[in-house]
Amino acid sequence: METSTLKIAVLAGDGIGPEVMAEAGKVLQAVAAQDGFTLDLKEGLVGGIAIDQAGKALPAETLRLCEESEAILFGSVGGPKWEALPAQEQPERGALLPLRKHFHLYANLRPAVCYAELVSASPLRPDLVAGGFEILCIRELTGGLYFGQPRYTRQENGELVAVDTMVYHESEIRRIAELAFRIARRRGKGLVSVDKANVLDNSLLWRKVVREVGQQHFPEVELKHLLVDNAAMQFIRYPRSFDVVVTENLFGDILSDELAMMTGSIGMLPSASLGAQREAGRQFGLFEPSGGSAPDIAGKGVANPIAQILSGAMMLRHGFGLDSSAAKIEQAVRKAIRDGLRTGDIWSEGTARVSTREMGDAIVRNLGA
Repeated sequence: METSTLKIAVLAGDGIGPEVMAEAGKVLQAVAAQDGFTLDLKEGLVGGIAIDQAGKALPAETLRLCEESEAILFGSVGGPKWEALPAQEQPERGALLPLRKHFHLYANLRPAVCYAELVSASPLRPDLVAGGFEILCIRELTGGLYFGQPRYTRQENGELVAVDTMVYHESEIRRIAELAFRIARRRGKGLVSVDKANVLDNSLLWRKVVREVGQQHFPEVELKHLLVDNAAMQFIRYPRSFDVVVTENLFGDILSDELAMMTGSIGMLPSASLGAQREAGRQFGLFEPSGGSAPDIAGKGVANPIAQILSGAMMLRHGFGLDSSAAKIEQAVRKAIRDGLRTGDIWSEGTARVSTREMGDAIVRNLGA
């Protein structure tokens, strides 16, 4: 591999963020040393700690750091300390949403992985998850009901009326569909598109555009369509039959949480929010754990760092096109699980309870295994 330097903004944030980010950084540095590239990791304030030290959740200097970087590795933000602030000033809405908007991060990727060794943690019946499963949910992130106009609450004829508008442009659907097909082609060559085409005009357009993208550019990928209510049921009944799922903003918000719960531990699950493609295999993005800041366990050294470490792996794969390095991290995580190492959130009788740091150290050792 040709030596290169990856410029990454590291925003650890609040709660357990700094602890798990330290382990992710350790793993990334180790794989970089093995695979012949270097990391330029620059830290910035974000979230509650940024409010305390700089007066706002996303300081201007942090935004500049992100603009000068090729990817953002994000930790977690928020906690009870800042919940009394006005909604727009709180860590989540004051930092994460503005970052998504500023960098036009249009695609949210959330892999739901139930490891074979952790199927007992899943709330699903054992026979449904025997051997584990892996589903990638791709959610359109910038359109739909969350951003459409008009949007208001007002008095009409003596009562309050609330209006939210669902809007999608063909170009938005085409963009997310093309990404989903590219990813599906690299995986099992199967894509399920989820909509509500029996009710919504938005979904009729969604289904039409997704079908056209598949027929014109990805004929080798098998495409299926499911209505969102049916999809929610089929995830529970036949989780191992799914590989890649693509859907619009609201449906993706709900379904990705359902999939996360099916795995048994959100502390294991990474995510990526991707923007424009810079070149083949490289996209600017924000990479973060799917869980929160967990202030109740912050500073105790017991947090699970795997979601943050796997977010780093997603960054290497989707942000920089380094598939083999990403796979090496993923395999190292799987080996740690196979070897019986568990942080408290996934511990069970007969396994070894380890600290945040010990889990990170084991994953680093496994990189060379």
